[in-house]
Amino acid sequence: MTTAQTGRAPSPPGARSGGAAARLLAGRAHQLNEIGLLVAIVVLYVALGSSAEGFLSVHNQLGMLRDAAMIGIAAWGVTLVIIAGEIDISIGPATAFASVLVAKGSTEWGLGVAGAIVLTLLLGAVWGAIAGWLRAVFDVPSFITTLGLWSILGGLGLYLTDALPVTLPSSGTFDVLGGDVLGVPAAAVIMLVLFGVFAYIARYTAYGRSVYTIGGNAAAARLAGIDLKRTRVLLFATTGFLSAVTGILLAARLGSGSGGAAAGLEFDVIAAVVIGGTALAGGRGAMLGTLLGVVFITVIGNGLVLLGVDSFLQNVVRGVIIVGAVLVNVIVARRGRAAAAS
Repeated sequence: MTTAQTGRAPSPPGARSGGAAARLLAGRAHQLNEIGLLVAIVVLYVALGSSAEGFLSVHNQLGMLRDAAMIGIAAWGVTLVIIAGEIDISIGPATAFASVLVAKGSTEWGLGVAGAIVLTLLLGAVWGAIAGWLRAVFDVPSFITTLGLWSILGGLGLYLTDALPVTLPSSGTFDVLGGDVLGVPAAAVIMLVLFGVFAYIARYTAYGRSVYTIGGNAAAARLAGIDLKRTRVLLFATTGFLSAVTGILLAARLGSGSGGAAAGLEFDVIAAVVIGGTALAGGRGAMLGTLLGVVFITVIGNGLVLLGVDSFLQNVVRGVIIVGAVLVNVIVARRGRAAAAS
C-alpha cells in the first residue's frame, strides 16, 4: 500500500540509515563549512605567524580589524541578498562614491559634518532601493542592475573629484570614526554591532525567514503571501546603506574621500560571503559563516602583503580562492539535493 502511494520501492534498512546520514550531513553542511573555515584560519595564523615578520604584532592585528570592517559591514547585507538568490556587485564603487559625498558635503556643499553623514546614508539607501525596485518591478536581473550601479557610481565619484582626493575638514566626529574605542578600531566595533543586528534579523525575524524562503523557492514564497517586491527593495536598500556606512568610515580613516577608493572591494565581499557557505543559488547561508569568511579573506590579504607577494599576483590568489569556494559551494549543494531526493 505504501509502495503504491509513493511510487517508490521500500529501501533496505542499511540504505535507509545511509540516506538518513546523508540528509543529516547535508543539513549540517553549513556547520561543517564553518568548522573547516575555523581550522583554515588557525592554520593560516600558525603558518603566517612563523613566516611573516610582524604578523602577530598587536599593531598588525588592529590593522587587520580595520581591514575586516571594510569587508564585513557590507558583507552582512550582501549575505542576505545572496541568500535571496540575488547578487550585488556595486559595493566597491558605492563605497568610494559615499566617501566622496561625505567629503564634498562637509567641505564644499556647506552641510556640516552631521549633515554630510546623514545625506550620504540617505542617498546610499536610495540608490540601493532603486536597484531593488528595478529588480522587483521590472524583473531586471540583479546582476545587470548592480552592474549599472557599479558603472554610474564609479563614474560619478571620479567626475565630482576629477579623480583627486577631497580632504575632510578637521572634526571630532571623523576623529572618532577613524580612530579607536578603548584601543579597538571604531570601524571594527561598528562591524561587530551590525553583525549582531543582522545575525538576529536573519535568524529570528519574519523578514529573515522571508529572505530564506524567497531564495529557496520564489514562486512558493509568493503563494505563501510573502511580498517579494518589498523584500527585494529592502534587501538592496540595505546593501546601499551599508556601502554608505563603509564609505564614511573609509573617508574618516584616510582623512579624505576618493572616487578611486575601495577598488575591488565587491570581490572581497562576495568572496567572503561565498566562502562562508552562502549558496549562490539562494536559500542557504548564515551570518557566522560570513564572519569567518571575512576573517579568512582578511588574513589571506594581510599575509600576502607581509610576505611581499606582488600586488598583481595577490589578485590572482584572490581569484583562485573565489573560484575554489564557488566550486566547493556547488559540490555541497549538489550533494544536498541528491541526499534530499534519496
